[in-house]
Amino acid sequence: MLKSRTFLKKTRAGGVMKIVREHYLRDDIGCGASGCAACGGAHEGPVLEPQPLDRVSSLCPQPHYLLPDTNVLLHQVHFNVWRSGTWASVASSLRPPGSLETYVEQLQGETSNDRNDRAIRAAAKWYNEHLKKMSAENQLRVIFITNDRKNKEKAIEEGIPAFTCEEYVKSLTANPELIDRLACLSEEGNEIESGKIIFSEHLPLSKLQQGIKSGTYLQGTFRASRENYLEATVWVHGDTEDNKEIILQGLKNLNRAIHEDIVAVELLPKNQWVAPSSVVLLDEGQNEDDMEKEEERECILKTAVSEKMLKPTGRVVGIIRRNWRPYCGMLSKSDIKESRRHLFTPADKRIPRIRIETRQASTLEGQRIIVAIDGWPRNSRYPNGHFVKNLGEVGDKETETEVLLLEHDVPHQPFSQAVLSLLPKMPWSITEKDMKNREDLRHLCVCSVDPPGCTDIDDALHCRELESGNLEVGVHIADVSHFIRPGNALDQESARRGTTVYLCEKRIDMVPELLSSNLCSLRSNVDRLAFSCIWEMNHNAEILKTRFTKSVINSKASLTYAEAQMRIDSATMNDSITTSLRGLNKLAKILKKGRIENGALTLSSPEVRFHMDSETHDPIDLQTKELRETNSMVEEFMLLANISVAKKIHEEFSEHALLRKHPAPPPSNYEILVKAAKSKNLEIKTDTAKALADSLDQADSLTFPYLNTLLRILATRCMMQAVYFCSGMDTDFHHYGLASPIYTHFTSPIRRYADIIVHRLLAVAVGADCTYPELTDKHKLADLCKNLNFRHKMAQYAQRASVAFHTQLFFKSKGIVSEEAYILFVRKNALVVLIPKYGLEGTVFFEEKDKPKPRLTYDDEIPSLKIEDTVFHIFDKVKVKIMLDSSNLQHQKIRMSLVEPEIPGISVPTDTSNMDISEPERKKKKLQK
Repeated sequence: MLKSRTFLKKTRAGGVMKIVREHYLRDDIGCGASGCAACGGAHEGPVLEPQPLDRVSSLCPQPHYLLPDTNVLLHQVHFNVWRSGTWASVASSLRPPGSLETYVEQLQGETSNDRNDRAIRAAAKWYNEHLKKMSAENQLRVIFITNDRKNKEKAIEEGIPAFTCEEYVKSLTANPELIDRLACLSEEGNEIESGKIIFSEHLPLSKLQQGIKSGTYLQGTFRASRENYLEATVWVHGDTEDNKEIILQGLKNLNRAIHEDIVAVELLPKNQWVAPSSVVLLDEGQNEDDMEKEEERECILKTAVSEKMLKPTGRVVGIIRRNWRPYCGMLSKSDIKESRRHLFTPADKRIPRIRIETRQASTLEGQRIIVAIDGWPRNSRYPNGHFVKNLGEVGDKETETEVLLLEHDVPHQPFSQAVLSLLPKMPWSITEKDMKNREDLRHLCVCSVDPPGCTDIDDALHCRELESGNLEVGVHIADVSHFIRPGNALDQESARRGTTVYLCEKRIDMVPELLSSNLCSLRSNVDRLAFSCIWEMNHNAEILKTRFTKSVINSKASLTYAEAQMRIDSATMNDSITTSLRGLNKLAKILKKGRIENGALTLSSPEVRFHMDSETHDPIDLQTKELRETNSMVEEFMLLANISVAKKIHEEFSEHALLRKHPAPPPSNYEILVKAAKSKNLEIKTDTAKALADSLDQADSLTFPYLNTLLRILATRCMMQAVYFCSGMDTDFHHYGLASPIYTHFTSPIRRYADIIVHRLLAVAVGADCTYPELTDKHKLADLCKNLNFRHKMAQYAQRASVAFHTQLFFKSKGIVSEEAYILFVRKNALVVLIPKYGLEGTVFFEEKDKPKPRLTYDDEIPSLKIEDTVFHIFDKVKVKIMLDSSNLQHQKIRMSLVEPEIPGISVPTDTSNMDISEPERKKKKLQK
């Protein structure tokens, strides 16, 4: 059946246009109920659960389905997830607007919301009448769930059984805990008993938009501090270079914004501008009404600084968009007996504590749980929220891994059947069709060099001498794009994941294991499909010719960095693999020297490797990773391949190339590095990457050989994040760290989706594959880059969190140790130190709860921290005691205390018997006595 609607529209030119909209109604859409004879058993969409809810609700003891309205689905999502077997099915099977029996036309003067409510009621009524025919003896019903009072009243008037979400949940006598999962949406529920207003009111969106347009307010992303809960920054959107970053200090200026919210800020007058604080402040959970203590702590932030240290400072006047998500953490049980109101402490220190109501506090204590925020009233010190899910016991490896994956938004669910169905059938072999547009390079002496235990081998190399006397060098990369075709479920899932995430004991693959560890992995002695970048070079590593080709290779050896190094250094080994490696290593040294002369930076970052117990899988040893010449050898050729491919795809697709750039840091980023070097009588120049590289090369000390490494570590902290971008959406392509005018990622398609796109672009450029619309749509590529940048950043954070957790496990078993350390940063009340032996960074605090406060004098200009009569500078050598502090289960942490230099009343003795230890250790010592 066809319905049409005609209306007139005025054009910009002043003419009148007649618009006709047609609506096709169908009478062949099934109800979705399994086994319904009236619908013939055929259903296009999802099918309702065959077993409806039966005798679990005191309000409706007979079998029934649930039909929620739109607001319930949106706001009570965590209860919906629990009921997913029934109610998500009803919602997705709901007869669409194109169904003849349930179509509802908007009445004159009726709002869209009212029309939608009426449409859902019409569907509920139709279902009840239809299901009576299906099972008259069972009285199968559909219950309408709505929190809208008027909608509920109208439903009851129309003979539809209707309840609010809370009414229905309270009727589920077998599951009383479900009431905890309901979001608190009413104003009454959001208010707390104290009527004292703490925060100023948020301005409405219309006023914010007017203010942003006029320049009164600035829009940006709210970034909370990990080290100081009373401080945040707002990164302003747009091209306002003068005010790119605005500082916010104090609870009232933060005004209920939460990390990653899009906010509107008002700049304060210049006489109220402040400098970024150098104090470490953690929220210790004061009483909600005790704002005097908060104001006391805010005074600590205010110190006299020179005018040049002041930064643009502001306050949040409104929220443009909330970016809340479910948060992992722990329940801090109330001291009040029988209280249902408790504080939840998120694992992420940038998120404030959340007030929840639960009847399961005793059960949830000591567990990792998920909580969602419902709102943040003006008279509440903390936001309100509700319990979502229990993840497991604190400290359990599986639970903690799940927490860090959820907290960093790492997609880690098993691959769906739709994805797995697109994988090649085994046994797999290369066919004649696969060889089309592909060179056979199986005769070449190709080998791979990777870390020990690597199964997802992306790259392999070869080097041989040509008859001309020149050298042929090849980088061969797994041809993942052959197996992942554009737009299918496997491609979409790989794009969503963006990258493989490497944890200490686990790998979250971007592509299914059959591809990552088998068919795409360039393992030795098996034929594999590759994409090859081949150069002809002279012995000075100058490129004479470059070509790209899809290929088939057969790697002759899968080596570790250590094995490859041993071959290169061996006086007795002269086989073809070893000869190839020596040729590659010689060329790599020349390439690296040339890059550094051009201004490429050689920075440093302490990386650690855990040795695991084979039975318990707990870490038994922790050491920094050793880098060999072969690490650098592989890196040089991967960089060269990436640069060569970047040039090629940009030549062919000037507007649609996926590239990677590394922006130059603003001069202010280098202030800490320049000051730190100056304190050791060294000069670091930062005008250009070349000047910085030369300064770092010259910054040596015969009496302090580790100083250069520390400077490079600090220089790494000054850098900006490298990002993917679409060439047609940007003009600055430069990669600052590599001193390269153009760069991309081509060499790791098994673990990076960006590389798959680059492979597709290159394949089209060399005529090995055909293009498709999304590949040449710069706006879609820009959106893809945005997701890839986010996934890449989250993967890095998840990896660091995994290292931190396994470091805690290591020191839990090792006990208390003392080690040499170097100061990386000085704060107003703490020293941040690096322990080279473990590649471990930690903070030594000097203002602790329930302990006498020492005399502290902080100088930001040098920078230095004077504790009593001892002055500490960046890079000073100290000795610290390391132990696991388990006093706070939520945030178990590596605790460090100063041993040397000795400061009476501050330094801890070498003897550890009197030190604070965790409860389990204390009990153990008591038993031993």
